[in-house]
Amino acid sequence: MADIILRTENLGISFGGLKAVQDVNIEIRKKQLYGLVGPNGAGKSRLVDILIGRWPLLMNEVKYHFPSSVSEMVCYNIKYITFRDSYGDSDGTFYYQQRWNSQDMETTPLVRELLPEISDVAFHELLYFLFGLEEFMDKHIVLLSSGELRKFQLAKALMSKPSVLILDNPFIGLDAPTRVLLRNLLEKMIQMMHLHVILVLSREDEIPSFITHVVPVDGLVCGKKEAYAKGTDVLEDVKKMYSNDACEPVLCNVLQDNTEEKEEIVRLNKVSIRYGERTILNELDWVVRKGEKWALTGVNGSGKSTLLSLICADNPQSYACDISLFGRKRGTGESIWEIKKHIGYVSPEIHRAYQKNIPAIDIVASGLHDSVGLYVRPKPEQRVVCEQWMKVFGVGELADTSFLQLSSGEQRLVLLARAFVKEPDLLILDEPLHGLDESNRKLVKEIIDTYARKEGKTLIMVSHYPEEFPECITHSLRLNRN
Repeated sequence: MADIILRTENLGISFGGLKAVQDVNIEIRKKQLYGLVGPNGAGKSRLVDILIGRWPLLMNEVKYHFPSSVSEMVCYNIKYITFRDSYGDSDGTFYYQQRWNSQDMETTPLVRELLPEISDVAFHELLYFLFGLEEFMDKHIVLLSSGELRKFQLAKALMSKPSVLILDNPFIGLDAPTRVLLRNLLEKMIQMMHLHVILVLSREDEIPSFITHVVPVDGLVCGKKEAYAKGTDVLEDVKKMYSNDACEPVLCNVLQDNTEEKEEIVRLNKVSIRYGERTILNELDWVVRKGEKWALTGVNGSGKSTLLSLICADNPQSYACDISLFGRKRGTGESIWEIKKHIGYVSPEIHRAYQKNIPAIDIVASGLHDSVGLYVRPKPEQRVVCEQWMKVFGVGELADTSFLQLSSGEQRLVLLARAFVKEPDLLILDEPLHGLDESNRKLVKEIIDTYARKEGKTLIMVSHYPEEFPECITHSLRLNRN
């Protein structure tokens, strides 16, 4: 029994007065590294909530044993990091990646200011060396790339020498080289610190080779713990969770004719964006014509999100650049709302902005008004349209459920419905498949492909996974980091 770190027996929790997770039986032993794998809405994150003591238990208790720790407190021994492509911590403090005004940067802290002091000098130096922290210690937090942010968050969590490290979707939003780098870094820290790692994953193909055991989660019930070896078929139960033969989207009753007449949708002439000494975009020329389908790629920090912010009319620097949208040059008296009414947009950053305790259908309806933070209960005829699009994305039954009670994958599907609800002429999708399980990735990919093939519809899509791009893609633009 001495080698058992954590054990649960037939646990259950309540959420909103209802049973949320039941029959939780997990035993974590020394030298065992776990992957919690399951479809969206399966209960993976709520299972983690049980392990860290966030939710009241219906029955029994979690038993902990941290033999090498100076404290038995759960908060000291278990660190939980959820990656939502935003700059911040679980305490609610967050910062958007810098792509606005220089004065915004001045109000945000440096990386050095956010890292705690640790008394173990040798350990301190080791972390700084392994994570390469010295390279960006004096950077403002909002200037970190996605890869640097992951290093910062991991290093900060490890400074307290936790017994258990839980990472929720640690590879989300990272380009392929950075994903490999992060896997290697985690494996090295596991070996050196004897960490007990639990990864929460929606994608079966993201399970690293160092994982020793997999716990399938589905229907708010934990399956039997299985030994895991890369290349074996021990994940058959998990694969069954993902199976969904009914992914063919039915859009014929939803799509309407609403096509912008302008032949030229986007034009950028020698556009440059700089933040301090760093050049994000350097004299970029780009033309997007009506009906074209673009794949936008590039490593983390290459300027993809900045470019999209210029197109979406959100970036104030767009007025200082030679940019035309829908045939009108920015700064010639056009209304930002005249631009936005033609654009449907979803991104990891928008996901972070929509942490509101309101019905999911009100989130979808906000897409009709191009609003973020201002919510108006949809009129009866608007509600019908919103419900139709929620059904298309497989979340129709969640219309009146609080957005915050949904899983992160379900939230992403709701936000996708928001992007499509007004049937925009230009669809801008920044990593739209983030955090989705296999079945939902297939579903959303087919919806995007079907919608984009409609006459006159234009698509710009960002992804770090080539297989996520729909077959309708006709053009590509790859940005390089300057």
